[in-house]
Amino acid sequence: MTKTIPATLIAGDGIGPEIMQSVTTVMDALGAPFLWDHQSAGVGAFDQHGTALPEATLDSIRRTGLVLKGPLTTPVGKGFRSINVTLRQAFDLYANVRPTQTIVPGGRYENVDLVVIRENIEGLYAAMEYYMAVDGDPEAVAYGAGFNTRTECNRIVRFAFEYAVKNNRKKVTLVHKANILKILSGLFLHEGRKVAAEYEGRVALEERIVDACAMELVIRPENYDVIVTTNLFGDILSDLTAGLVGGLGMAPGANIGEKMGIFEAVHGSAPDIAGQGIANPLALMMAGSMMLAHVGRQDLSQRLDGAMKQILQVEGLRTRDLGGKATTQDVTQALLRAIQ
Repeated sequence: MTKTIPATLIAGDGIGPEIMQSVTTVMDALGAPFLWDHQSAGVGAFDQHGTALPEATLDSIRRTGLVLKGPLTTPVGKGFRSINVTLRQAFDLYANVRPTQTIVPGGRYENVDLVVIRENIEGLYAAMEYYMAVDGDPEAVAYGAGFNTRTECNRIVRFAFEYAVKNNRKKVTLVHKANILKILSGLFLHEGRKVAAEYEGRVALEERIVDACAMELVIRPENYDVIVTTNLFGDILSDLTAGLVGGLGMAPGANIGEKMGIFEAVHGSAPDIAGQGIANPLALMMAGSMMLAHVGRQDLSQRLDGAMKQILQVEGLRTRDLGGKATTQDVTQALLRAIQ
């Protein structure tokens, strides 16, 4: 009998419960070893418990060290702080991993196969923000400050090179803005070069200024393999790369720390279509596949990946975000047939 692995499951807000139901149905049929501990976070948790991140949820995450998380709503410009940012900082989830691969044929790009690795807890997302009053206006000037540390720059670049070695990747591109942000971004570049020197002969090093990288990604994305960069740049570039292969509905992500992993769909909670049964569950399904590989079940991960390619490439199934009419349930049933 396969040993069960305790894991925290957070369905999320908006379309979260619908797509999570799809994923767990397929994972159960696949024989995934996870023993789910259902917990809440986000707007739903706030409405029910008065906090967007209940202590019971935090306790579960500490206990399991493994999470599958649906999308969570973050109020814009007010309300509680992003739960995603809070979790990353609370559990030292320093590496955000966003693979991007052409799976849906017929798009603009046929040969995209890259990974964006983003530093996850420092930079401008450290949220050191405040107002300064001028002439009686208490919010006349808004300040935002970020920071990078030598230790963290070293750790994230090393993670990227180790990822490349483990996954037979040939090149790592350091993406920065050290031409302008000579200290903040310069530290990342300089520390990255030192780490890269340790992998000389095994993994090639490339450097790109972030704006040039963005331009090249939409012209020749096939030239990129592993991209490693700081927090804000990584957030932007990883959404850009998702757009190369069909959008955020095809974009899984993982937040990795020394002793913990949180796997998620990186898209939003899409409250405008919640409850209609039309959401694309594949990003969260891909995150589930990443989670299986993370715990050493590459066999199940590969079966799930193969099933997704079967329904997209052979059967031509498309949800609305991909230009088709398939429902969430259509995707679920097609995957259940494909994994048999």
